[in-house]
Amino acid sequence: MQPAYKAQTTSLSALALGAIGVVYGDIGTSPLYTLKQVFMANPGIAIERTNILGTLSLIFWSLIIVVSLKYVLFVMRADNRGEGGVMALMALALRQVKDKRHVYELLMLLGLFGAALFYGDGIITPAISVLSAIEGLKIAAPSLQPWVIPLTILVLFLLFFFQRSGSARVGKLFGPIMILWFVTIGWLGLKAIMQTPAILAAFNPYYALNFFIKNKSLSFIALGCIVLALTGAEALYADIGHFGRRPIQRAWFILVLPALLLNYFGQGALLLQSPAAIQNPFYLLAPSWLLYPLIILATLATVIASQAVISGAFSITHQAIKLGYLPRLEVQHTSEREIGQIYLPAVNWGLLAAVIIVVLGFQSSDNLASAYGVAVTGTMLITTLLVFIVIHYQWHWRWWQAALIFGFFLIIDIAFFSANMLKISSGGWLPLMIAVLLFTVMITWKQGIRIFAITTHNDSIPLLSFIHNIMQSPPTRVSGTAVFMTTDPYRVPRALLHNLMHNKVLHERIIVLTVEIEDVPHISPIERIEVRTLHEDFFLLLVRYGFKDDPNIPHALPLCGPKGLDIHMMETSFFLGRETLVPTLHPQMARWREKLFLTMFRNASSATTFFKIPSNRVVELGTQVEL
Repeated sequence: MQPAYKAQTTSLSALALGAIGVVYGDIGTSPLYTLKQVFMANPGIAIERTNILGTLSLIFWSLIIVVSLKYVLFVMRADNRGEGGVMALMALALRQVKDKRHVYELLMLLGLFGAALFYGDGIITPAISVLSAIEGLKIAAPSLQPWVIPLTILVLFLLFFFQRSGSARVGKLFGPIMILWFVTIGWLGLKAIMQTPAILAAFNPYYALNFFIKNKSLSFIALGCIVLALTGAEALYADIGHFGRRPIQRAWFILVLPALLLNYFGQGALLLQSPAAIQNPFYLLAPSWLLYPLIILATLATVIASQAVISGAFSITHQAIKLGYLPRLEVQHTSEREIGQIYLPAVNWGLLAAVIIVVLGFQSSDNLASAYGVAVTGTMLITTLLVFIVIHYQWHWRWWQAALIFGFFLIIDIAFFSANMLKISSGGWLPLMIAVLLFTVMITWKQGIRIFAITTHNDSIPLLSFIHNIMQSPPTRVSGTAVFMTTDPYRVPRALLHNLMHNKVLHERIIVLTVEIEDVPHISPIERIEVRTLHEDFFLLLVRYGFKDDPNIPHALPLCGPKGLDIHMMETSFFLGRETLVPTLHPQMARWREKLFLTMFRNASSATTFFKIPSNRVVELGTQVEL
């Protein structure tokens, strides 16, 4: 029998392998373009010894402070019942300030804008990653340069096309491929360092300070390029739920961080020997015989990095839908065992269209680097602010203790974000524009649903009064169970009124069903169901889910049996209201926002599909509601 400690170590190693394949793709492919961009985007910074050492020193200390200290050691502890990411963090922070309305609203807006920024990152990451990998062809064979854009689009199309098949099978290859990637880039860097060991002086923070003193305002612009080394840091926190904290930490310190540092310092060593190598120091590290295999490996690594971002976009959209910030969309589960492996067709094809437009518009990774960084640093800044709230209210740190540590991180985040704001005119407007559009969509949907709920509440009848009155003069009763779904468990569902009005009957057993999505990732089966008896044959059924749970009403109904309410699907009919919204003469929000909300409402996925209710058991009753 395998010893417990050995089994635990094996499991931890397996999770660390998975983390390397999924979590570290984005930050792991940053050496393809980061160091090159510092000098190529800032021609005023000379490619000479002190500037090379200063740049590497800034990259080194950024990886140590921002990634290792902030994310790996601090932020990852602020999980929402084992889940991370900006939406989970927002839900956790909001739970701490429920009684402080203004703070609550501010944090909600911050969290939503952070989620919106993620989509900007999700569009740029596949574009710049795949493009920078295939640009190696220009080094291997300059005559192939015209094929860079077509090949990039082909790789991206195939990547998005196969999303509907799920990443389960391909995912098994992610870990070994990324290990090969990190070992390869580390080995290439080590070779160059051994030839020019003087580059190791960059560990001294003096060179980072001297870089700022020497280059003055140009150094601040360069900071906007150095942040490219940190892209993907947010993924360490977002993927806690998939792998756990310890495997991600172990993978970072044992393999990923050493490999990245070796490669960055190797590129710096190459530049000390040959400043002309700045045209592409990553690929010029490799011997000629390794160039084509390295391009293939880099392409695979960037596809994996892109896969992680795309999966993240699916996940964050799914969470936003269930937290009430986006309309229902079609969700397909691509794995019978892993609930987190989902596919959203609308998000997938929308991302693909946006990514291809970005590639065609910017044409090169050098141009795209100008757009990259604004979304990343904005999300980092918002994460720091939300974690600050959590450690004060939930961890009960004193204000000065929280401010001392996270104030230091906040200063660094503000510096990076400010430096990237200088990129707005040259491409940084793109992720900001995407974020503003999606942020507008989310707050419009949230406000529209709130107005809709108030309107329907005011126009409806209290449920208990209705039951009391209807029992005084009961209509004809028919056999079977009728389930009426509603968002307001204390008012009579419109579908119930319409059924009574048109069919003049009530079923022998009436269940008013409300689904509640909590601000926690998961609800256990024990806590999922609450049954309240309103009358001898009238019941209120509350079904609770976490924002990462998969709502499935047929699977939840058997849980009612132990609570005294046996429901047999073949004897049960589900009555759902199909509301048609019409604009009012006096809208409660701007007319254009009202039209946007009405469009989203009309195109939202049906409750039948979203809650997995068999269509042959559903009766939909239509009604008009003036918004």
